[in-house]
Amino acid sequence: MNTSLIVTLIGPDRPGLVSVVATRAQRAGANWMESRMAQLAGQFAGIVRLEVDSDAVEQLEAALRGLEAEGLHLTIERGREVAEPSIRRVRLNLTGHDHPGIVRDISGVLLRHGISIDGLETGCEPAPMSGHPVFRAEADLAVPASADLHTLQDDLEALANELMVDFDLHDAAHREPPNRSNAATGR
Repeated sequence: MNTSLIVTLIGPDRPGLVSVVATRAQRAGANWMESRMAQLAGQFAGIVRLEVDSDAVEQLEAALRGLEAEGLHLTIERGREVAEPSIRRVRLNLTGHDHPGIVRDISGVLLRHGISIDGLETGCEPAPMSGHPVFRAEADLAVPASADLHTLQDDLEALANELMVDFDLHDAAHREPPNRSNAATGR
């Protein structure tokens, strides 16, 4: 029987960190299942799901803990089986002038609708012509079957107008808006 381990890592960025983690995992018999990693302000930050035979969990944990001597901070948690309710996978893309509170406001709307954020990638970059900071976000959402997507879209459109951002909400498997014939763009 296999066990999933969720490993978070953070530490000073340097070439070869991913290779070091992958080598230790492989030597302990683990399979690298999925990950998300980034360099943020000179720090390496990552989260990895490894799968290993249940009898080798302690060996894998010990091998990974050895990375702490190399300056990485680790958290290791065991995964658990989760019965997924009936959900719909939806993708939210957002862009607009950067200002504090965008993530808080958008995530607040999602929370009110009982929607979980499965993945979130954000960034801020200068606009091509003006150089003003433009905020962008891409979120993978798990929408319960009971959620009213029309109401969600209306609430996001109202917030988009308030925040002066553009957004696009569509089924993750297709580039089509969920339950609507045209794209959701608030401005």
